[in-house]
Amino acid sequence: MNNSLASNSSRTIAQEVVREITDLLYDYVLCLDDDRLEEWPDFFIEDCIYKIVPRENLRLKADLPIWFCENKNMLRDRVLALRTCSVYNLHYDRHLISNIRVKCQDDGRFYVHSNYAVFQTDLIEGKTILFCTGKYEDEVVFVAGQPKFKVKRVILDTYSVPNLLATPV
Repeated sequence: MNNSLASNSSRTIAQEVVREITDLLYDYVLCLDDDRLEEWPDFFIEDCIYKIVPRENLRLKADLPIWFCENKNMLRDRVLALRTCSVYNLHYDRHLISNIRVKCQDDGRFYVHSNYAVFQTDLIEGKTILFCTGKYEDEVVFVAGQPKFKVKRVILDTYSVPNLLATPV
């Protein structure tokens, strides 16, 4: 998200739009928590960007993602790979999101900032850990009256997560 653009806006955004964008975020994390990964790409427009970037990289002025998809087909491929090829710990995720702020509107795009925490429960050992924390910086557009992610940038508070980063955050 372009922070200078977000901080310069004085536009008033309709509460209905804010509610629909907030619902998009809540539905997004519920989809991930329910392991409905095949539905995950539906939260994005075709020409989207999804990336996960450690905060340290941004601090060093290097927007180098550890996960990068530049369109919806890449998201679909990622899900297919997770379901058919990848080996990772069997787990449940539980996302908590807070401090959702719709920052501004620019040419039909809304810039959204929120914080997240992901808890992960290992299905073998039954232990729950705090897996990762960070923030989402999103660009949301409305398509046929429905909010969708144009850009979802997940900023991890640290590059070190306790286990393999296999599923979307």
